[in-house]
Amino acid sequence: MVILKEALLSKTILMVDDNSNNLKLLSQYLDKANYETSIATNGKKAIAIAKALQPDLILLDVMMPVIDGFDVCRQLKNDPTTKDIPVIFMTALTETTNKVKGWKLGAIDYITKPFEEEELLARIKTHLTLKHLYQSSVRDAARRKLILEISDRIRQSLDLKLILATATTQIRNLLDCNFVGIATLNQQKTS
Repeated sequence: MVILKEALLSKTILMVDDNSNNLKLLSQYLDKANYETSIATNGKKAIAIAKALQPDLILLDVMMPVIDGFDVCRQLKNDPTTKDIPVIFMTALTETTNKVKGWKLGAIDYITKPFEEEELLARIKTHLTLKHLYQSSVRDAARRKLILEISDRIRQSLDLKLILATATTQIRNLLDCNFVGIATLNQQKTS
C-alpha cells in the first residue's frame, strides 16, 4: 500500500471554476495535500487543458458562462482521449435531478458547495485510488493474456530455438524492455 500512497502524491488535478475565490481555496487545499494542480476558468479552456494535460482527475463547476459543466463533462466523456479521466462536479446546485444528470453524463461524484476540506480530499483520494486499482487490474489482465499466449506458443512447438525466440519476444513485450536474455544450461553427465 506504500506504493499506492506515493503514487497518489504526484497526481495532477484540473480545477475548473469561473470564480477566482473558489479556485484559490481549492488550490490551497490541494497544494497542502501535495497534489499538482492546473486551472481553467471556463469550459472551453477546461476541454483544451484536459486534452493536452491528461490530468488524473477533474474538479468541475457546473454553472459557468459559455459552456456549462454538464456540457464540458459530456464533451470530455465523448472524446476517446479524455473519456477515462474521472470528473467530480463541484457546484451549489443541490437538487437530486442535477446530481443524477451529472452521474448520467459520466461524472464519478458530485460535491455541493460550500464544501469541507476533509470531505473534498477524502473523495479525491478515494477516486484516485479507484482509478489506480482499475488501471492496475487492466494491466494485470493484459499480462495474464500475454502469459497464456506465450504458454500456448511454447506448447505448440518442440523446436527449442523457436520456443526461446518466442519467449524472449513475449517477455520483452510483457516487461516493456529492450533486452531480455534466456540461457540454456547444458549439463553433461560424467560417469
